[in-house]
Formats: sequence, structure tokens, C-alpha cells
Amino acid sequence: MTTLFTGHRLGGLTLPNRVVMAPMTRVRAAAGGLATPSMAAYYAQRATAGLIVSEGVQPSLIGQSNPGTPGLYTDAQAESWRPVTAAVHANGGRIFAQLMHGGRVSHPDTTGLRPVGPSAVAAVGEVFTPTGPQPAPVPRALETAEVPEHVRSYAEAARRAVDAGFDGVELHGANGYLISQFLSSNANLRTDRYGGPVSHRIRFAVEAVTATAEAIGADRTGIRLSPGASFWGVEESDVRELYTALLAELAPLGLAYIHVEATADEETLLALRRAWPGTLVMNPVLPMGPKQAGKDDADHWLAQGADLISFGRAFISNPDLVERLRTGLPLAPVDEATYYQGGDRGYLTYASHQYTT
Repeated sequence: MTTLFTGHRLGGLTLPNRVVMAPMTRVRAAAGGLATPSMAAYYAQRATAGLIVSEGVQPSLIGQSNPGTPGLYTDAQAESWRPVTAAVHANGGRIFAQLMHGGRVSHPDTTGLRPVGPSAVAAVGEVFTPTGPQPAPVPRALETAEVPEHVRSYAEAARRAVDAGFDGVELHGANGYLISQFLSSNANLRTDRYGGPVSHRIRFAVEAVTATAEAIGADRTGIRLSPGASFWGVEESDVRELYTALLAELAPLGLAYIHVEATADEETLLALRRAWPGTLVMNPVLPMGPKQAGKDDADHWLAQGADLISFGRAFISNPDLVERLRTGLPLAPVDEATYYQGGDRGYLTYASHQYTT
């Protein structure tokens, strides 16, 4: 019987268990989007996960959403990640970089550039800036001829990621960021080949994934999706049709996985499981929602056909989450005030239980 602690083959990797550390923004990067020694320690502490997916990493300056986040678009940034990936591998782990282009969810005070998006429609809410939250600005709508440049940014960042020692990459196609904006029926009002019907709105996602798979290998490429989610005001009027069509286009590529958030009803999520022939990573509770994922949620989704289960908040405060789940030990609570405050408190200060064999 498959359990959380059964191994799994993922592309060229053999995972010792089915526990995935979900990508979580922690805004601890140094100036210039550089990874730091603290980041190396943070990920290395959690290397018992079957797979770690890093925090969102911008593939270009204009793709940066939040201040204090790392990048993978310069040689210096790639070099700064080498100690991180080396530390994870030294501790027996595997790590993918999540490539996150914020699109309209950004601000000129953060990047010095006006954000871009599929259409000139502002995100709903306030975005983080170096001086505090500010209303999301109206982005500049990308010209048709500009779109391939942003497609390529994922592939180019993926090459840098692999060169820096990452085992693969996950494109952030969820939560209202650029790929999600193109999928949306209210953030994407385009009338060209990237907007309008479902077959056009999925095009940017398919092109970005295809370019990345061609750059580093499909077996090193995944994508995260949040069907029906409303993060940053995005809407999708045709969720099942949209995602079934997207998966049909992605399936022949032979990707490492799709990573699906529990943002739609279970019937829709199960339909996507049936539509996807490869590895499915399931994030079993609503991200940033009231409930923190636990073993019962994981077991439920494994029984429903998910292959791997991702945990977010639980991994922040439990570096040894895999063993806590294995032994039934209680999970330490997370201090939400330290999510984004910077520094090592609430980052490197959570203790692992002392296990005996």
C-alpha cells in the first residue's frame, strides 16, 4: 500500500518519501536578489523531504513581485544559489527552484519598472514594496511581439538553476501571478492569440513550459496550478474546461509533475487527476487558508490518486516534518509574525526533535 513514506520515481530522481516542501516566500534574500548562507541552512534543515520546492525566484527583474526575493537572471544570482543546492544535496535532499514571474503583482518602487501583464487591469489589493504595502498599479499590457521574451525568461532562468545545482524547476502557474493572469478570464482581456477562448488563454502557459522543458529536459520541469482560485482578484469562468485543455497540451511533453493546489471543489480536482497521466503533487489545503495540512489530509489525497503531497506552513516550524509525520509526534506551531520579517528568528530557530533509533 502506498503511504507518505513510500519511495517514488520522479524523472531522474528517486524520492525516499512522498512529502514535498511547498514553495513559500520568506523574503530573506540579500541585495541584488542573492541567496544567502541563512537560506542554505534553512533548506538544508528540511532536506529529509522527498522533494523541496524553493521559494518563488524571479526569472527577470520585471518579474520580481516582492522586495527581498531572490532571482535567477544574473550570473551572480546563480552563483549565490550554489551553496544552497550543495547544502541540500550534502544532507541527502533534492531541490527544485520555483520560477515566479509576478506580472501585474509588482510595483515600480520594488523593481524601478512598470509592471507588465496580459492586459492593463490592476490586481486587487495592495502589493508589498520597500516602503510598505501600496495599491497594485495598473500594469502595461504586453504587446504580442513582447510575449516570447517573457516565455524565454523562464527557460533562461531554468538553465541558470540547473547550472547552480538545482535538480529541476517548477513554473509558478498559480495564485494570480503572470501565467495565472494569462489563464484568467478577467485579468486577460486580449484579442490576439494569447487571449479570448480557452485555447488562446492557455497558450502562454504551454509556451513557457515547452521552452523550459526544451532548455533543461521535461523530466526536470514541473508547473504549479491553482484551479478556480481568486488570488489577487483573478477569475476563471470555465475552470474545468480551462485546466483540462491545459493538461491535454502539457501531457505529451513528459513533465516531471504538475503541482495542484486545493483551490477548487474535490470533484474538479479529481477530474484533473484523471486527465493527467503523470505524477501529481497535491497541496491538500487552501494556501494561506485557516487550516494547516496534516497527515490525514495527505492520506486522503494519496487514496484519491495523488502521487506526492506538499506541505507549506508545517515545514516552516517543523524542519523535521517527515519524521514527525512518521512517528506521530505533534507539529510545532508557526509564528506568523516572522513569515516575512527577515533575519533568522522564525527562520532558523525552529528545533528538530531528538529521535532515537
